[in-house]
Amino acid sequence: MGFFGGLLMLPALGPLRMVHWLGRTLAEEAEREMLDEGPIRGALLDLQARFDAGDLTEEEYDRRESGLLERLKAVREMKAEHSGRQ
Repeated sequence: MGFFGGLLMLPALGPLRMVHWLGRTLAEEAEREMLDEGPIRGALLDLQARFDAGDLTEEEYDRRESGLLERLKAVREMKAEHSGRQ
C-alpha cells in the first residue's frame, strides 16, 4: 500500500494504530517502572533512617526490611529474565 492508499485508509486504520501504539507505550512504561530498583532502595534508606531515629522497633524494622529485600530480589530476578529474553 503506497502513500495514497495509506492516506485513503487513514480514517479506518488511524484509530486502530493509535490504540496499538498507546497500548504498547503503556506496557513499556509499566515494565520500566516495575523493573526500577530506585523506589525500593529509597524505601530501604528511609526505613534505616526511621530506625536510627527511634521511630521503629527492631522487630518492626526487621519485618519491613525483609519485605523490601524480597521485593528487590524479585525485581532483580525479573531483570535477569528480561535480559535473557532479548
